Parts: sequence; structure tokens; C-alpha cells
Amino acid sequence: MPGLTYNLNLMPTYEYRCKKCGYTFECLQSITDRPVRRCPKCKGAVERLIGAGAGLIFKGSGFYETDYKRKDSTPAASGTKSSKTDDKT
Repeated sequence: MPGLTYNLNLMPTYEYRCKKCGYTFECLQSITDRPVRRCPKCKGAVERLIGAGAGLIFKGSGFYETDYKRKDSTPAASGTKSSKTDDKT
């Protein structure tokens, strides 16, 4: 969009919709920047939409259920028997 500067470093994306023509667009802006007031297509007034925000992003080699598995305090709670107790006579 003409007249708007974009900085892709950790800036929130705001979504706008034109009240006149219904055009919806996104703009990367700093929190302290003034909101966009005019539609880039028809120059009509725009309103800022409330979005869902960014989704949860996991970075790294992976996350597995076994990474944080709870250890039960008793073997009976896990449903398995220890082979050491079965061998004793």
C-alpha cells in the first residue's frame, strides 16, 4: 500500500475492512503506529477488525508425549508387573 512502511521484524498484523466497498486487507504496523484510516482501493473509511491473533507455533526438533511423561509412584498403577518379583520363590 502506498504511504505505508512495512517492517517484518516482530510487528503485529492488523486486519482492516472498508466500510464503503467492503475490501479487506492486512497491514503490518507497530503498536504505537496510528491506525489506517482510508481504504487503498476506494479511499473510503476503514475499521480495524479484531482477529484471532497468531496461532501457536512450536519450534525445535519436536515435541513428544514421552518427553514429559509422568512416572507413577507404584508399579500396579501402570498396569505392569515387575519381572523381578515374579521370579522369586
